[in-house]
Amino acid sequence: MTHYQLVAANKRKSWIVVILFTAFIALSSYIITVGFGYDLSFVGIALILSGAMSFASYWWSDKIILGLSGAHEASREKYFDFYTVAENLAMSQRLPKPKLYVIEDTAMNAFATGRDPEHAVICVTTGILSRLNRSELEGVLAHELAHIENYDMRLMSIVTILVGLIALLSDWVLRISMFGGGKRRDNENGQLGMILFVVGIVMALFSPLIAQLIQLAISRRREFLADASSAAMTKNPEGLAKALEKISQDTEPLEAANKATAHLYFADPLRNLGGKGGVGWFAGLFQTHPPVAERLKALRSL
Repeated sequence: MTHYQLVAANKRKSWIVVILFTAFIALSSYIITVGFGYDLSFVGIALILSGAMSFASYWWSDKIILGLSGAHEASREKYFDFYTVAENLAMSQRLPKPKLYVIEDTAMNAFATGRDPEHAVICVTTGILSRLNRSELEGVLAHELAHIENYDMRLMSIVTILVGLIALLSDWVLRISMFGGGKRRDNENGQLGMILFVVGIVMALFSPLIAQLIQLAISRRREFLADASSAAMTKNPEGLAKALEKISQDTEPLEAANKATAHLYFADPLRNLGGKGGVGWFAGLFQTHPPVAERLKALRSL
């Protein structure tokens, strides 16, 4: 398989998951509101609130995470390889050069953020800069630039709004029901009303968890897409593969990271899994990143 075929295949799979996720949210919202006897305008209120809460984190994402991580801007003189590799990659993709930042930490990691290519940031740790050669660094920076080029921040913000919608909706109807409120129409609709109410309870209980699992699956799929895009940019998948091996073998947690920002990083900053990168099937459902072994296999199949 060529670099471009892998990119195309990953894009198709990503959008299939996104379309199925959107359909799941729409169906779940409908069943929950109808099952509990509410008007569908209830869904609109939840969507507006979820969107409002997510908007700030999306619009000011670069400032928020840079402030949380304690990063400082990288100069060309001090970080020549970082600066020139990022500059060359951006020029090759006809993208604006992202702002470049560095975190003073010996852990090996990197992330990209920003609402669009004109407001993008790539940040790396000093651990990556000191332990990767130029070819490996190019693979990592191309991966992060691919997230920017593919508008992954925007996509994941939309997904987050939909997850928030179903979480809010489920919480509201369950709380109202618990305290004896609600607009159930069991007696009016007979057996059908009771069936809808029971299905509504089941969906209200389990939809938020299912939505979160699908959100994580989308995140993992976008990591595969960024890997493939990196290989297409550099024409050197082995550079990224070797960098991935080195980073996955680094067990030092990144002090600046937390659960809210972990999904942005090149590798899990809170708990690395060692060189093999293997996790059990069930545990893998709750990971923001694909297993390292699967990422290496995909890269080395090119």
